[in-house]
Amino acid sequence: MKRIYFLVPHIDVAKKIVDELLLARVEERHIHILAKRGTPLEDLPEASFLQKSDFIPAMERGLALGGTVGTLAGLVAVALGPVSLVVAGGGIVLAGGLAGASVGVWLSGMVGLNVGNTRLKPFEEAIERGELLMMIDVPRDRVKSITELVTTHHPEAQPEGTEPTIPAFP
Repeated sequence: MKRIYFLVPHIDVAKKIVDELLLARVEERHIHILAKRGTPLEDLPEASFLQKSDFIPAMERGLALGGTVGTLAGLVAVALGPVSLVVAGGGIVLAGGLAGASVGVWLSGMVGLNVGNTRLKPFEEAIERGELLMMIDVPRDRVKSITELVTTHHPEAQPEGTEPTIPAFP
């Protein structure tokens, strides 16, 4: 899946785009709209907490960093430990990597819950001006057709590019 970003000037335009996306067989759960705080979105699909926070990217960074630190700690334990540790060295390195990855994911996820989504930074100014950010998750092979659908029918909707990959679970 890829995420397509559009800046839309008004709620009326966003409603029309959502209707057209639904007719084009884009499920509502793959459409997310982010607006300035206090803006009533009525029946539009609002972006969830996972799209608004930095939870997923923070977990990804924590997994990589924690796994690396845990693996290095396991290697140091094997290198500096007694001979009996050297025999079980592979298991210790693996356990260290898994423990480090687990702790890294947990801690960074907790931090990410309290931080705004860093991927949305370029759109903050437009959102504060009152524009709506539409995030549409589509299969890779539909990115071009969905982008053309929106821009052809709604030239006032500004395409803002795509995000390379969307995690399957948010």
